[in-house]
Formats: sequence, C-alpha cells, structure tokens
Amino acid sequence: MMSSAEHPLTLVLVGPMAAGKTSVGRRVARLLSVPFIDTDKRVVAEHGPIPEIFATHGEAHFRVLERAAVATAVAEGGVVSLGGGAVTDAGTRALLAQHPVVYLTVTEEAVAHRIRGAGRPLLAGEEDPVQRWKDIFAARREWYEEVADLTVDTSRRPMRRIAEEITAWRREQA
Repeated sequence: MMSSAEHPLTLVLVGPMAAGKTSVGRRVARLLSVPFIDTDKRVVAEHGPIPEIFATHGEAHFRVLERAAVATAVAEGGVVSLGGGAVTDAGTRALLAQHPVVYLTVTEEAVAHRIRGAGRPLLAGEEDPVQRWKDIFAARREWYEEVADLTVDTSRRPMRRIAEEITAWRREQA
C-alpha cells in the first residue's frame, strides 16, 4: 500500500445520518493503521456547537467552515467521516473528486431502530423523526451517489464485516 507524507492514505466516508459513518470509520482506520477524523467534531472543536452555528450564522456559513475542515482533513490523510450534509456544498464535492469515497447507505427500517432517542438536532421537533430523515436523505441522495466510488449498505450486516470489506477495497485502490 503506497502512502507517504506527500500522499497520505486517505479514504472519505459519506452518507446520511445514522448510516454508521463513525462506527465503520473508526474500525476502517484501525485496520488501515491511519487516523480517524470526524469533520463535524473538528468544526465543533474550532467553532462551537453546530446547532448554534446554524442559528447564529446560518447554514451557508456552516458549510464554509465544514468545507475548510474537510480540506484540512483530506490533506492530513486517514479515514475522514463527513457530516451528512457536507455533500450539499459544491466546493466540498469538488474536493472529494480527488479522493476515494465510500457512500454508506442504510434502509429506513434500520434508521428507525438506530435513531430512537439519539438526540440528533436535525431530527428534533414535532415531525416524525424517521419521516424527517427520509426527506433529508431524499434531498441529498443524488449528491452521495455523485461523489461515491463505492456504495455499501450498512443496514443488516455487522459493522466489523463492513469495515473489513471497505478496508480490502481501499487497499486495492493504492
């Protein structure tokens, strides 16, 4: 597997909320012996809670901060997990074109099971959270498909097996 300081091994995970980007990403990073980077956590560490950024500065401002976090993360290398909405930004999608991207998808049934009481701000409110998830996913699905080099459904298989499959695929890309 070729990777050097100039060309670090990078793999980007995209997908909707509750698809398993963090749990799969951590496992893949361990298997590849590279860092795991969650761009949402980086934005929060630098700029504060995401709901506050949305409320104070709006989504467009958040997407600029997010794009910068993605650019830094892919330059550093490792397994990079993006927030569910990162693909809505054209600049972020352009960045992703230069890296192997895995799109984690998940069925509505699996999501209903995973998001119960999960405290996800985007799903808060009066509306049925699964319906809200479906609406958000429908609006973003084509962007996930556009940036993906590999699509993996996480609904019914153990995260460990999924991580092993993605790791094997990434090693073949080197």
